[in-house]
Amino acid sequence: MDINSIHHIAIIASNYEVSKKFYANILGFEIIRENYRKDRDSYKLDLKIGNSEIELFSMPNAPKRPSYPEACGLRHLAFCVKNIEEVIKELNKKGIETEPIRIDEYTNRKFTFFSDPDGLPLELHE
Repeated sequence: MDINSIHHIAIIASNYEVSKKFYANILGFEIIRENYRKDRDSYKLDLKIGNSEIELFSMPNAPKRPSYPEACGLRHLAFCVKNIEEVIKELNKKGIETEPIRIDEYTNRKFTFFSDPDGLPLELHE
């Protein structure tokens, strides 16, 4: 089997405009394309992150994501960064709260978590 990378990750937003601003303006992901899907009364925004993409969807009346206790399924998204302290400073300046930096006990790498507007856990990993 020749699977060699992740092409995209799909996220459903409760407030499309707020999440669009978060991922494009605050995190700085490049907008590739934005489409309104009339038959679903929803938007689909494709964002570039490195060699992968995030598909940001709006879905009318989508249920909230179960979080605490954690449910089975996708747990969080992790973004690789070169300097975690610098990225944390940038996020904090933009009003995004981050957890304290921790050290992964298996890799000895620094990591921390923050959340998107819908509470989706996002990780920074150095």
